[in-house]
Amino acid sequence: MTTPEDDEIDKSSAPLLEHLIELRSRLMWSLGGFFIAFLICFYFAKGLFNLLVLPFQWATEWAGLDASKVDLIYTAPQEFFFTQIKLGMFGGLIIAFPLIATQLYRFVAPGLYRNERMAFLPFLVASPILFLIGAALVYFFFTPMVMWFFLSMQQVGPDQEIQISLLPRVSEYLGLIMTLILAFGLVFQLPVVTTLMARVGLISAATLVDKRKWAIVIAFVVAAVLTPPDPVSQIGLALPTIILYEISIWLVKRIERTRAREEAKRKASEEESGEPNPAE
Repeated sequence: MTTPEDDEIDKSSAPLLEHLIELRSRLMWSLGGFFIAFLICFYFAKGLFNLLVLPFQWATEWAGLDASKVDLIYTAPQEFFFTQIKLGMFGGLIIAFPLIATQLYRFVAPGLYRNERMAFLPFLVASPILFLIGAALVYFFFTPMVMWFFLSMQQVGPDQEIQISLLPRVSEYLGLIMTLILAFGLVFQLPVVTTLMARVGLISAATLVDKRKWAIVIAFVVAAVLTPPDPVSQIGLALPTIILYEISIWLVKRIERTRAREEAKRKASEEESGEPNPAE
């Protein structure tokens, strides 16, 4: 006896060659979208870089300095050019991510049951939204805080014997803000990853609660590795990670309660109809 879900999978099955042809098509669409987004971001690279410098200017104002005199330097002739390429690739990947994720979903969707496809779609939408929330937190708060911390180490003014000013290189500043955006963006995927794992039965709320102490330690270790060596950014990444971990526990508990209610309804329906439970 075959179920309707089995018939649905059988209808979507295709020979290996057709799968490879479809995979090539999905890859071409993804690479094409990324290349177009890269060209657009590279064309506007200087404007985008000036936009990324705004948190540095805000930090300068917080430090009581003249924000109009913010200077960045490059010490190699090709440095700013390669910085623009990196910025184009970084921006292109972010812009093209919805297209890449959609192509990936459309490739694997025929091999999923209908309920699995319906369960996967919300996470496909939530993932880029959470990444953008993490990136916005970096841009509007943590980058200005980090740069203010570094600016506070300067020695400027007529009463100083030695003038020590912060003149960051364009590549190092871009590397700093890109690292922070990627770190926070990936950390904000924690609820998505844990809820997906809970749906397929790989993790439970009890396990997350039991490993909470280790999770806190790992959060600070990961923050120390991914962020610059300053307490502001390290604590700033570790605390949201711990909060997101607690949110993940709450979401997994909701999934488990929903699953328990559905199982209870199914058993009650089977008892009323008199049909035996297939799992027994």
